[in-house]
Amino acid sequence: QVQLVESGGGSVQSGGSLRLSCAASGYTYSSYCMGWFRQAPGKEREGVAAIDSDGSTSYADSVKGRFTISQDNAKNTLYLQMNSLKPEDTAMYYCAAESTSFGTTVQALDIVEYNYWGQGTQVTVSS
Repeated sequence: QVQLVESGGGSVQSGGSLRLSCAASGYTYSSYCMGWFRQAPGKEREGVAAIDSDGSTSYADSVKGRFTISQDNAKNTLYLQMNSLKPEDTAMYYCAAESTSFGTTVQALDIVEYNYWGQGTQVTVSS
């Protein structure tokens, strides 16, 4: 059974940094595409960043140059380093996994392509 558990959220001021983690279990981690998604109040869930099993990465335009996705296959853990945070980054952040390889296609950041989701971790950025 696939399990994803996020951690690392919190409250920071604009310009600050946070690192989110997602601990994965129940499947062969290294063979899955992993992604970070977020949902702000009153808005749809959107893709933030994704990393495929070959290490290729994708980012939403709104976070390029500020966020970095990475993973430690030995620890079955996905990370999202978030720098230069802005109030508009405030959202619940979710980790997701899928056994399909998306590479850097648009599907990598499409919520409908992922079947496995964590419960989320809240990120709040104040101005």
